Amino acid sequence: MPATEPPSAEPLPSPASEPEPAPKPTPALPPAPLPTLRSENGRLELTADRLTVNGQPFSLLELEGVEVQPVRWLLWFMLGGLVLAGFTLAFLQNWLRTMPAMAGMAAGALILAYGNRGANRLRLHRLGREALYFSFPGAAEPWLKLAAEANRRIRQRHDQAAAEAAALLQAEADAAAQAASSEEPLPTS
Repeated sequence: MPATEPPSAEPLPSPASEPEPAPKPTPALPPAPLPTLRSENGRLELTADRLTVNGQPFSLLELEGVEVQPVRWLLWFMLGGLVLAGFTLAFLQNWLRTMPAMAGMAAGALILAYGNRGANRLRLHRLGREALYFSFPGAAEPWLKLAAEANRRIRQRHDQAAAEAAALLQAEADAAAQAASSEEPLPTS
């Protein structure tokens, strides 16, 4: 038996028919304005295009990134450990009585805890310039969240500036091409 082909569901386009023009993309709505973020103590403020640290403003276009690093106060940490260990050894060797040894160990533990508290170092990487450092107290988590948001806004602002520059260059190239085509001499017969 001869094989038969099933009829196609779509009619084949005739050579005389023209393809439909592609729908034009709708213009994108401008993004919603970004909210202003502030640290708990008000020393850092982040807007859509500016980062202000201790009253010193920085444009997001002049920054490469923001980095936060928790820093322990090493000298206080070492001093607390040394005082604690010294008074403990003196007590165990019977060089000190109980009350002076306990007072010394408590002082060493307090110094150790104070040194362990530390600070948060904020580093601003600037384009073509050396980095700036700021020190902030408190827990590291809120500062890390602010730094992550600042880095996201910095990348977004740089991408937006690059798109604007590309559009401007394209417009200038189109204007130059149109000017060159209008200056071509007409053929004479």
